[in-house]
Amino acid sequence: MIPVKYNVRNLVVRKTTTIAAAFGLALVVFVFAAAQMLGAGVKKTLGRAASAENAIVLRRGSSNEMESGIEEQQVNLVLAQAQQVGASKAPAGVGELLVVILMDKVGTDGGVSNVTVRGVPEESYAFRPSVKIVEGRAAKPGSDEVVVGAGIHGRFKGLKLGESFEIKKNRKVTVVGVFSDDGSSFESEVWADVHTIRTGFGREGYVSSIRVRLDSASKFDAFKALIEQNRQLGLEALRETDYYARQSEDTAAFLTIMGTVIAVLFSIGAMIGATITMNAQVANRQREIGTLRALGFSRRSILTSFLLESIVLASIGGGVGALASIGLKFVKITMLNVGTWAEIVFAFEPTPDILIRSIILAGGMGVVGGFLPAVRAARVSPIEAMRA
Repeated sequence: MIPVKYNVRNLVVRKTTTIAAAFGLALVVFVFAAAQMLGAGVKKTLGRAASAENAIVLRRGSSNEMESGIEEQQVNLVLAQAQQVGASKAPAGVGELLVVILMDKVGTDGGVSNVTVRGVPEESYAFRPSVKIVEGRAAKPGSDEVVVGAGIHGRFKGLKLGESFEIKKNRKVTVVGVFSDDGSSFESEVWADVHTIRTGFGREGYVSSIRVRLDSASKFDAFKALIEQNRQLGLEALRETDYYARQSEDTAAFLTIMGTVIAVLFSIGAMIGATITMNAQVANRQREIGTLRALGFSRRSILTSFLLESIVLASIGGGVGALASIGLKFVKITMLNVGTWAEIVFAFEPTPDILIRSIILAGGMGVVGGFLPAVRAARVSPIEAMRA
């Protein structure tokens, strides 16, 4: 077996070709990892808004809060059912109204996008203790004041602290505070008083969803049975964790598939580049290969050696690409959530699994890109090589 240090020495000696090939492979791995991190980031951002003890109640047949409409009088009925199975913590639940408005984006020439506005009762802040006012103050109940999530603060015109914007024509609200929620999707929303949203959008007497906090996650099945066996209510209950997992599926899948397709196209080019690089090395090392054969190394040893060299080259490029992708953790981007068609702010989420898959991809490209040149090297005749 040819020593590994022989392959390492060859890569070091041929710095230019090594760097060029490694860069192409690193770029593919970076794109692949970034796509995977985008999908993981969406799932984590939406998942942070969920609690294992919480249930969300929607109108039966609704796929999300935007499509749901529940009469306000049913809120107390739902909360009574929650108390029956076990919801001793106060407040046991809240009814909220969700709408989407079109706003102008800051830093774009006429660019607009949808923003989620959540109508919340005063109890919503106590229901979600993770929500903290980080600037300004909380909005006064029953007023035309709103608080803005830290994720979209300043990203749209009128969404800075102290500024105003119209939720409907001639209905202005003022931003009096900025809140955070551990990076959850709530940070991509504007929170206003539920009565303000009802009157502004003609939704008097309705909420979009009812969130209920049970004593434990094990009480959910009993609560779900009580809600759904009452056909007159026409409601369905979901675990909040399941609801947000379902909401993230389409967006995460779209990002992951799109990024993977781009990475595959890039990888084809990278493998062709690796093949050309290794073929050039085989052509330039005819005498060297002939000497190795003359020293008694078999064709299999030559093939293994050159294939290993390609894998080492790919692993170097893959490692560089994977390490570079970790820096994306500090980058936040916005895009439309497929479930609500409203802006959501999220970060890339690097995980050990993604990094491992990325490096495995690099190794696979090394095998595919280096196989044919390795076969060509193994077929070199020692006599003809020494004459070259």
